[in-house]
Formats: sequence, structure tokens, C-alpha cells
Amino acid sequence: MPILIDAKGKNCPIPVVLAKKEIDGGANQFSIEVDNPIAVQNLQRLADSQNFRTTVESAGGISKIIFTRDTAAGISFEAQPANTSAAESWTVLVGRCGIGSGDPALGSTLMRMFFYTLTQSEHLPASVLFLNDGVRLPTGDAQIIEHLRALQAKGVEILVCGTCLNFYQLTDQLEVGTVSNMYDLVTRMQQADKVITL
Repeated sequence: MPILIDAKGKNCPIPVVLAKKEIDGGANQFSIEVDNPIAVQNLQRLADSQNFRTTVESAGGISKIIFTRDTAAGISFEAQPANTSAAESWTVLVGRCGIGSGDPALGSTLMRMFFYTLTQSEHLPASVLFLNDGVRLPTGDAQIIEHLRALQAKGVEILVCGTCLNFYQLTDQLEVGTVSNMYDLVTRMQQADKVITL
């Protein structure tokens, strides 16, 4: 039976993550339905990067993208090169509630998308560090708290600045992670091969 993924009503990166799971699982052909043109473009780029051809069928605001493995490319699923950067240790430093300096609502949405996408990745950070305004996320954003719990279950260390929690009077509202201090936060950054700051 052909594989059909229903991603209608789901914003990126969710359609891309769902399609990537099928690709990583070895599927040679599958279809995914979406209801926005940005998702179509993102899925086509994913297909190109993974040696898949796509056909798009659109009707009534719904697009069905059919993925077919491009065997003419001469690269089998098993022959895909390994992610050589996977051995590199890295840390995420979160100092605010949103990504970027534009609209705050958009910044919050992007932050939720970032953490969701991170939970779907095989190359996870060693730790996620929260300080300053960023401590509001593991204390009050239900979606991010859920994603952080998923990361913690996979072995990612979640450290939250205790001084910052005290400053914002959020200490008793911490939902996930360990109350920490600047010494520990700096140590995690020093131990990492790279630090990504949001």
C-alpha cells in the first residue's frame, strides 16, 4: 500500500521532518499532502538534497508531493555518506524568548520550531543552557517544555541559570532542567566544540 503522509495544517518544519523520517527509514516512494506553498518548496529542496524526484499534484489548495528515489543518481540509501560532524560536541545557549529581533510573536514561533526540529535530529547537543530572558522558556512555554523533556530523555543536559530565575521570580516555576550557575554554564561552553547562540 502506498505511503501517504497527511501534513495538512502543519507548518514547516513538520512536513519536512515527516518526509525525512520516511527517507531515513528507507522508503523508495511516498507521498505527502500539504496546504501551503512554502511547504511544497521546502519539500522539493529536501527531495533534491536526498536524491529523490518529486511530482506535485495540486487541487483545491491542497498539494500532494510524490517522492520517488532517483535510482539514476547511482547512490543507494545504504551508500549515503555518514554525517562526519556527528562526533563534534556542541551546546545551545538561549538568552531570550524568541529567535531574531523582529516581531516577538514570530520570534516565539521560530523558537518553538527550533526545539521541535532539534528533537527530531540524530545529532543532538550535549547541553542546552538558558540564561537571562531565556529562562522564561523552561518555566512557562508548554510546547518548549515538552520538547525539552524529550531532549532530556535522549540524554541532553538542560541547565537553567539560577540567578536569572531569581531575578525574574521564576525559581518555583521551573518545569524542566536543572537550576545551575554561571560556573557550570561557562564550563559547558568551554567543553563544547561549538556553541550556537539563540
